[in-house]
Amino acid sequence: MIEFASVTKEFGNGPAAVEDFSLVIPARKTTVLVGSSGSGKTTLMRMINRMVEPTRGTISIDGADVRDRDVVQLRRSIGYVMQNSGLMPHLRVIDNVATVPVLNGVPRRTARANALELLDLVGLDRNLAERYPRELSGGQQQRVGVARGLAANPNIMLMDEPFGAVDPIVRAELQVEVMRLQRELEKTIVFVTHDIDEAFLLGDQVVILQQGAQIAQVGSPSEIMDNPANDFVASFIGAEQGKRALTPKATASGTVLVDGQGRTQGRLVEDGV
Repeated sequence: MIEFASVTKEFGNGPAAVEDFSLVIPARKTTVLVGSSGSGKTTLMRMINRMVEPTRGTISIDGADVRDRDVVQLRRSIGYVMQNSGLMPHLRVIDNVATVPVLNGVPRRTARANALELLDLVGLDRNLAERYPRELSGGQQQRVGVARGLAANPNIMLMDEPFGAVDPIVRAELQVEVMRLQRELEKTIVFVTHDIDEAFLLGDQVVILQQGAQIAQVGSPSEIMDNPANDFVASFIGAEQGKRALTPKATASGTVLVDGQGRTQGRLVEDGV
């Protein structure tokens, strides 16, 4: 479990990037922080592994203040996946994945063998292991980034808009992979995105943020969709427009649901049918 308690982060003399933020992130679930640019979501994430230090307040993991941990060891114990994979261009794929275990003292041969298994886990062919990042597609690089984040078998994974730089088709594939991995591994995932559809797809808990990391609403996707806390949330999730505003339409083969543009989004079925 990760807990933020009255956390504030100030940069210089401007408005606080994060102001008096409190939240409990449950273990073995996916919590998604979603908001527009400047809402403080990435700052919040980076305070978990101390890439950013809070000005006030505390962040704890399983009851222990992260500031009591050696910062290097803390970061090596937490998986981190970023938007552009962050792979080291001079290392082959297998050594990118094996980097943190080797730094933690795992013999290189063992770390490389484990890296091959991780390539299997994230759906990559082992033949890619000896390639350099530049020889991979964007989607393949992101899969390698996920494998590297998992390499030290961390309990916590931080994912900072990891699919924002790939095309929509690849993004959808990677989202499915994250859901599959979470079902298999049950990590505590903190996922940052500006895309509410991605947040609702991936999140067990979704945290909608306004400026200064003020929580507009927190809950499951169903809870938020069923009962938006205020007009801001309703507008942000598109509750009254676009593809979320579904209405029934009778057709020759039964009732379908159409969105605000008249496009069919699903079929209405009776219980037990």
